[in-house]
Amino acid sequence: MDIRTYQPKDEEAVLRLWEQCGLTRPWNDPRKDIARKLSEQRDLFLIGLIGTEVIATAMAGYDGHRCWAYYVAVSPEHRRKSCGRRLMQEVERLLKARGCPKLNLQVRASNQEVIEFYRALGYAQDEVVSLGRRLIPDQELNKPLEPVR
Repeated sequence: MDIRTYQPKDEEAVLRLWEQCGLTRPWNDPRKDIARKLSEQRDLFLIGLIGTEVIATAMAGYDGHRCWAYYVAVSPEHRRKSCGRRLMQEVERLLKARGCPKLNLQVRASNQEVIEFYRALGYAQDEVVSLGRRLIPDQELNKPLEPVR
């Protein structure tokens, strides 16, 4: 698997992968999430490829205190082949280079397979409660977000 940063030509393949991996939700427009990511730290949006096929993704963001990883996905037919491990190692390498002391991520509590994957990579459950509040509902935005170029 080769790893590189996301390019606009990857959008449709990325969306298909996220759908295939069950990462999309009706209240969260993945196209808008891509546009938002491209406006901030676009080099932290990684794509895993076999040939020209997009088989993995990871988004990360660093605010100077902590980092978060999002949309980490590996196509089902390429799982258990170290693709996810290699992608997360590259995310961690890029974050360490920025001086990031800690990487956070969220996994749905019902997704035991993914929880075990991260445990095998050395991640542990923090004793915190994750809270969130949507400031801009995707379905109420009148125009799509455009990436900053």
